[in-house]
Amino acid sequence: MKVERIGDRMAKYAVLQNFYASKAWRSFRARLIAERSLDGGCKCERCGKIIADSKKIIGHHKIELTPENVSDHNISLNPDNVELICHSCHNKEHDRFGNYREKKVYIVYGCPLSGKTTYVKQYKGRADIVIDIDQLYKAITFLDDYDKPDRLLSNVKRIYNDLLDQIKVRYGQWQNAWIIGGFPDKYQRERLADELGAELVFMECSKEEAYARLEMDEKRILFKEEYKRYIDDWFRKYTE
Repeated sequence: MKVERIGDRMAKYAVLQNFYASKAWRSFRARLIAERSLDGGCKCERCGKIIADSKKIIGHHKIELTPENVSDHNISLNPDNVELICHSCHNKEHDRFGNYREKKVYIVYGCPLSGKTTYVKQYKGRADIVIDIDQLYKAITFLDDYDKPDRLLSNVKRIYNDLLDQIKVRYGQWQNAWIIGGFPDKYQRERLADELGAELVFMECSKEEAYARLEMDEKRILFKEEYKRYIDDWFRKYTE
């Protein structure tokens, strides 16, 4: 089971995200679409389907981009290395045991106050999907961050599991998926990672660091004792 540490994941993700957001790539893609378009739209170079909406055209690199080769314009900005294809063909191109591999899935785990949510907010894209029990509570109750009625837990878990099922089959046109949670048990988190075809991202944080962050967190001031118990419970259950 591959566990990617924060530094490696941040570096790789940031490099490729920066490239696809760059003026050079956007101008290159627009020029390719203009050059290869027909009346009514651009034709998918795999299946021949006409794609009327240019936003739905994928510029697919035949040689996969990596942080090591993205600066080589003979690869990243070479018209001969880029196909213009539809979402369906792009999904098939990156097929992984029946699922769509270009839709990356990350399980971001660690103890309470380890920085999981902050990390995901920093690196998720606009078209990414995020699954977090705390945010699901807020979505269906309009209550404050740390007000989670126990009687609604079954409803929240039902929504949570439905979303996980969508990720398993890569339903929809989201780009990446991020699942945020404690996941202290090695067997449970690795089983979930296998089911989802996900990478594990561990947020390293000591118990002392978590306590210190709790003392500085004004939002949790009324829940300090409760969160101390959450922290203690996570470290008691954690298996590396």
